Amino acid sequence: MSAFRDRYGASPLHLLLVLASFALTLYAGVRLLRGDTVGVLIWFVGAALIHDLLLLPAYSVTDRAARRLCRRAPKDGGSGAPVRHGPSVNYLRVPAFLSGLLLLVWWPLILRQVPHYTAATGLPADVFLGRWLLITAGLFAVSALCLLLRMRRSGRSVQPE
Repeated sequence: MSAFRDRYGASPLHLLLVLASFALTLYAGVRLLRGDTVGVLIWFVGAALIHDLLLLPAYSVTDRAARRLCRRAPKDGGSGAPVRHGPSVNYLRVPAFLSGLLLLVWWPLILRQVPHYTAATGLPADVFLGRWLLITAGLFAVSALCLLLRMRRSGRSVQPE
């Protein structure tokens, strides 16, 4: 057993789980590609390109801006370099991520891109943008409340990590 672990780098159970996940992925891929193979492949390549060329730089710049907003000047006047609040930026990241995830899942309804939605379900299609904006505002409000409670509980500003 230790020779296997030394050679593979993990336990046999790990190898079994990795092989099972590959088998499940292969099964799902075969089932998915049975329909419109070219369309699915174009969608995957397009999604990868859009993510890597547009979305990754956009949310990297956004995260850098959020981290810059969460800096403060040192009180002791020591080195003059700003002290970062490590965990406080997460109070922006988490609601932004959840809001983006909701937008990703429901964007056709939020942006009114689904024709005849009302006829199929009986629900009006024009309420989703407002609801998404309210949920987003609520997520940021709850996050801000959590940050304020954390600051109050500590008796001072948020401690850097």
